[in-house]
Amino acid sequence: MLLFSVLLLLSLVTEAQLGPWTPLPEAGVALLGRAREGYHPPLPTHSLGPVSECGNRPIFEGRTQYSRITAGVEAEVGEFPWQVSIQARSEPFCGGSILNTWWILTAAHCLYSEELPPEELNVMLGTNDLTSSSMEIKEVASIIIHKDFKRANMDNDIALLLLASPIRLDGLKVPICLPTQPGPTTWSECWVAGWGQTDAADKNSMKTDLMKAPMVIMDWEECSKVFPKLTRNMLCAGYKNESYDACQGDSGGPLVCTPQPGAKWYQVGIISWGKSCGEKNTPGIYTSLANYNLWIEKVTQLEGRPFKVLNTRTSVKQKPIGSRVSGVPEPGFPRSWLLLCSLSHVLFRAILY
Repeated sequence: MLLFSVLLLLSLVTEAQLGPWTPLPEAGVALLGRAREGYHPPLPTHSLGPVSECGNRPIFEGRTQYSRITAGVEAEVGEFPWQVSIQARSEPFCGGSILNTWWILTAAHCLYSEELPPEELNVMLGTNDLTSSSMEIKEVASIIIHKDFKRANMDNDIALLLLASPIRLDGLKVPICLPTQPGPTTWSECWVAGWGQTDAADKNSMKTDLMKAPMVIMDWEECSKVFPKLTRNMLCAGYKNESYDACQGDSGGPLVCTPQPGAKWYQVGIISWGKSCGEKNTPGIYTSLANYNLWIEKVTQLEGRPFKVLNTRTSVKQKPIGSRVSGVPEPGFPRSWLLLCSLSHVLFRAILY
């Protein structure tokens, strides 16, 4: 009887410390014994990362890079997976970016003057090479131009394209994050990319391969001295002493930045206008996206495909989960100590009698 009591108490102590027993989930490969009948281990796959989350570059970050931080060179595969080419009658004329599976962000002036119907537009995505047979082609269902867009000074130069069918996201098709207020005063790294002209004087210099150039966001007050019609809905980016800039055909494409190496990427601007391509001491002008979060949310809601600008910089701190397999009692377990005391009392009485 005494032995039975001791064993019973030991089992209760074990359960109190380790928790009730539950079977482990079945692993893909049997470690001992035979595999389940009819079971075939899954083939190994390369993880592309969370492609549904904005601002990630799963393919680019997971491969060896051969050309970095160089102006006017071809972009690496997967380096700008949010970049798209907008075409009319099979001719590329502007760039854009993926907001989510339904929405493409671009510049209003790309669509305003042409007055193109949506059925004549196509969006090319998922590739750096516009001649590639692997690129995805999407039809456009609706065009939304900002109602206060002013051609005279290019204020509110922003537009959205609603696709006729959703994008199937993968490592080469990833949405870009939008900046939320307040944003950082400085960015660690900024880039523009596009298939536009590499020579302002040569209309035949349009590229079929995606090109990239590094950018620095410049002081608004200083830039307004060069461009008196600059509004607070615009920002300037370029290099004072270098000929890095966006050019014709790049309009509507994204200016993207990251707050620190290895972090998410944010679209801070839309390529809008400038004096020319790559003139020294003359920056390019971009639509400042931080001013348009509410507009984007409102018009997408009205179109029946709502897009919510999320504060993706805020990381949720998860409460640490204590291990239940270490065999070490976790703090705050008075029940186990009570049972241990009871066991000690039984053993002490057994020794005395």
